[in-house]
Amino acid sequence: MKAAVAAGALLALAAAVRAGAPDSVHGEQVYARCVACHALAVDRVGPHHCGLFGRLAGSVPGFPYSPAMKASGITWNDRTLDRFLAKPLAVIPGTAMTYDGVPDPADRADLIAYLKQAGMTTECAAAPVQPKK
Repeated sequence: MKAAVAAGALLALAAAVRAGAPDSVHGEQVYARCVACHALAVDRVGPHHCGLFGRLAGSVPGFPYSPAMKASGITWNDRTLDRFLAKPLAVIPGTAMTYDGVPDPADRADLIAYLKQAGMTTECAAAPVQPKK
């Protein structure tokens, strides 16, 4: 019985910690799901993520975006990324990104915190600057 109470207390503590500020360290772990197609500083199957915040969706020069992404009119920020990452295909029907999304809101918040932090790293500082529109 004591073990069950202790386990319940640990779960409650973990939930309380998760309800706090986004965790960029956990966000980097969530980003591991993205690296099959994306990287911070270079384009892969998907476009790079350095310089993401404030960038118009579908605007990395030379990247072959879907017409849907180019026409979306979305500028990437916390709110638009959260919405898109939850259900990419529902937010931009016709996008080439076929990933189902990140269903957990805390995971999305952590991922966004990681992407923000990563955008200020030397890896991103050394990456070619992409124009913002």
